[in-house]
Amino acid sequence: MMANAYAELPLVMLGAGGHAKVLLSLIRAAEMNVVGVCDPVLAENGIRKWRGLIVLGADEALDAINPASVGLVNGIGQLAASTARRRVFERFKEKGFSFPVLVHPTAWVDESTVLSEGVQVMAGAVIQADVTVGLNSIINTSASIDHDCYLGSHIHVAPGATVCGHVNLSDFVFIATGATVIQAIHIGESAIVGAGATVVRNLGPGETLLGAAARNISQT
Repeated sequence: MMANAYAELPLVMLGAGGHAKVLLSLIRAAEMNVVGVCDPVLAENGIRKWRGLIVLGADEALDAINPASVGLVNGIGQLAASTARRRVFERFKEKGFSFPVLVHPTAWVDESTVLSEGVQVMAGAVIQADVTVGLNSIINTSASIDHDCYLGSHIHVAPGATVCGHVNLSDFVFIATGATVIQAIHIGESAIVGAGATVVRNLGPGETLLGAAARNISQT
């Protein structure tokens, strides 16, 4: 199901914002071993502990650590059109570090699902049969991915969003909170679907779809 050869390694969190808080809850619920956090703001302010974790320093603290000895947790959230999370993932991959797959114990992930390195599946999420999720992607709280979908790398399906069956999401797509993508839709690279929107047609690369307007097609 998961590309998780590094799941037994002690973990180091990167970042200490809201997404990192949720990930820390996931890690503890899954009884995984997280040993510290790297965050430049915490380090700059001389903070030594964050939510019970030792602050190891800024990201440069990892230069003194053998990449084979720890797994990294990408605690940088993914906002629309932001590349910060992807840059962190790629920078530390170039240094030889690994990013284990993280799945909250309350998520449902079918055994046929393929989750690539660094994928994070949050509490209450559902991923059905024959789904592939690419590198460093987030399936956030209570999001639903139905059967036979392909999701590329560095994607964020935000809380409460629904992706129906046979959907193809290219790399860097952002599906915002509460959005719905109906069956068999293709969404191009770096496209954005706004909160609450319903996608009923294919979207091209870089396209943005906002709003959830409905229209009356009959009268009684």
